[in-house]
Amino acid sequence: MMPTRDRPDTTLDGEAVERTAPPRADHDFDEFYAANVRSLTSQLLAYTGNKAEAEDLVAEAFCRALARWKKVREYQNPTAWVRRVAWNLATSQLRRRGVVQRFLNRQRETHETAPDGDRVDLMRALSSIQPNHRKAVILRYMAGLTVTEIAEQEGAAEATVRSWLFRGKAALAERLSIQDEREQR
Repeated sequence: MMPTRDRPDTTLDGEAVERTAPPRADHDFDEFYAANVRSLTSQLLAYTGNKAEAEDLVAEAFCRALARWKKVREYQNPTAWVRRVAWNLATSQLRRRGVVQRFLNRQRETHETAPDGDRVDLMRALSSIQPNHRKAVILRYMAGLTVTEIAEQEGAAEATVRSWLFRGKAALAERLSIQDEREQR
C-alpha cells in the first residue's frame, strides 16, 4: 500500500509502517573507525611526539582505507593495514624532517660587516641605471665574464653588449660623481 501524503508513516488502511534507513555501504567502516581511531592515534602520538601530527597521520591512513574499503575490509586484520599506513606516513614525514634538519645544520650563519659608504653608493647607482646596462656591468666586472660570454648568455650581439657596458659605465660614473659632489658640499 502507498503511504498517505498527510501521514507518511501510515498506509491507506491506517496501519503503522516502521521506517528504517536504507543500509549504508560505509556503515561497517564507521564502526571500524570508531573502534580503532583512539588507539591508533595514541600509538602514533607515542611515535611522533606530536598530538596534532598523530591525528593528521591517522586521519590520512583512515582516508586511504576508506578509498579502498571494499578490499581492506576483506583483510584478515584491517586495523593492522591502517596502522601500517599511518606508521609509513609518519616514517616518511620524520625522514623528510631529518633531511631538512641535516641541511639546516650544514648551513652556517655568516656575519658580514655592514657595507661601507662606497659600496652603498655603488649599489644605489647600479639600481638607478637601465636593467640591461646594469646586468652587463655586473656580469663583466663582478662575475668576470667576457663580452662574448655575456652576449651568449643574453642572446645579444657582442656589439650590443659593448654598447651596454659603455653606457652602463658612463651612467654609473655620472651618478657616482653627482653623489660625490653632494657629499663634498
